[in-house]
Amino acid sequence: METGSVILLVVGMYLFISLLTGLIPALRISSSVTGYVAADRSMNVLILYFVIGASIFSSFAFLGGPGWAYSRGSAAFYIIAYGVTGIIPLYFFGPRAWRLGKKFGYITQAELLADRFDSKTMSVLLSVLSVVVFIPYLTLQMKGAGYVLNVISEGMIPEWAGAGITYLVVLVYVYFSGVLGVGWSNAFQGMFMMVLAWFLGLYLPNALYGGIGPMFQAIMDAGHTAMLQAPGLTAGGTPWDWWGFSSAVVVSAIGFSVWPHFFMRSFAAKSEKSLRLSIVLYPTFQIFLIPILLIGFAAIVLYPGVEPADSILPFMLMQLELPAIVIGLFCAGTLAASMSSGDAILHSAASVGVRDGIAKVVRNPLKDTTERMLIRLLVLVIGLIAYYFAVVADISLVALLLASYGGVAQIFPVVFAMFYWKRATKAGALSGLIGGIAVNVLFLSYPALKILPLHEGVYGLAVNVLLLVGVSLLTRPDEPERVVRFTSS
Repeated sequence: METGSVILLVVGMYLFISLLTGLIPALRISSSVTGYVAADRSMNVLILYFVIGASIFSSFAFLGGPGWAYSRGSAAFYIIAYGVTGIIPLYFFGPRAWRLGKKFGYITQAELLADRFDSKTMSVLLSVLSVVVFIPYLTLQMKGAGYVLNVISEGMIPEWAGAGITYLVVLVYVYFSGVLGVGWSNAFQGMFMMVLAWFLGLYLPNALYGGIGPMFQAIMDAGHTAMLQAPGLTAGGTPWDWWGFSSAVVVSAIGFSVWPHFFMRSFAAKSEKSLRLSIVLYPTFQIFLIPILLIGFAAIVLYPGVEPADSILPFMLMQLELPAIVIGLFCAGTLAASMSSGDAILHSAASVGVRDGIAKVVRNPLKDTTERMLIRLLVLVIGLIAYYFAVVADISLVALLLASYGGVAQIFPVVFAMFYWKRATKAGALSGLIGGIAVNVLFLSYPALKILPLHEGVYGLAVNVLLLVGVSLLTRPDEPERVVRFTSS
């Protein structure tokens, strides 16, 4: 059997196992919306650990991470920098959300915020924001899957077909199993990609240079010292300034814990203890980024000029004289990184879109069966929209992620105020959220307007906090009984 056929056979077997792993939970969840969206609040530590970890580390880590190390050097360390600190707020937010969810039936982030500030507008606004930032994030995952299958098939499978094949599998198990299918598949995919990441990250520097130290020495000897000097390079190859690097870290760290699909896992936990333990263990998942970045550094000297940079991992695998079955396993690991985030994003986007958007604008309350059906339909619609952008868009994977983080980071001040500032009012929260989003979009669209070369999300956060505090102090306090429910939970 030819090498390409063996690789595709291995990848096909991986996709089939992922499909089965995702479909089996459909047999045990209830037919309610709570079962579909929050797994009947039954996730244990193991499933939560992989849902939290694998749903964040995705194509941007497995493909974008090596791509940045390969093309921008030390700039890639921003990924580790924000991941170290970004989980911390969830240790405080998560248990509060879990307690409130268990007591009052919340299963989404927007339900919490809308109830605290007594605002349907807040719910609909967060629904729209979540879906808007989810689409480029999901697009990122699909583009990653397309890259992998295109490269390993040596162009026989176009990127559009690779993305379509992979995400057809994701669509099927998310459609039928909901969040528990996401959890089980994430556990399988997470273990799979962690093992392969460590093997590849240690094997490649040793096979190509004789070790990690000699690899970095070879990079310096070849005249690429700028790649090893913090904060690395820009996309254009010029030195990245500390304004850009540090602001990218800050915005990503702030947005990390309030991603709606990430935050929503708080409601799915079996207990408060399970949630806290999963969050404490989470940094061990972060460690696998180290070998991921070593893969990109290993390609700098030996494989110059590969475009797009995000495809450097599958490109390297095809250049090495490895057994076909091994290459197939590594490519399947890359697909695992894409799918483990894509399924969580797809499920959460549809859940938020219906429960916090559509359900709030229709005149009569939705029946449980109707709501579940609408969520499933939106799974299909959002999947198709993201697939369209994955096929036609030409933008780096990490750039897509950074653009999404600027928008989602605007949720953080409102979440913080919900739990910790009694004086925050509905008018202040809405003003801050709308103002922050508007400023973020303005500077994202017109970067020349920036006074300092900071990530646009920083400007949005500054306006967000000023409006939240200022308008809250100028308006009448919210109902004390409602406020105490959240600040004393």
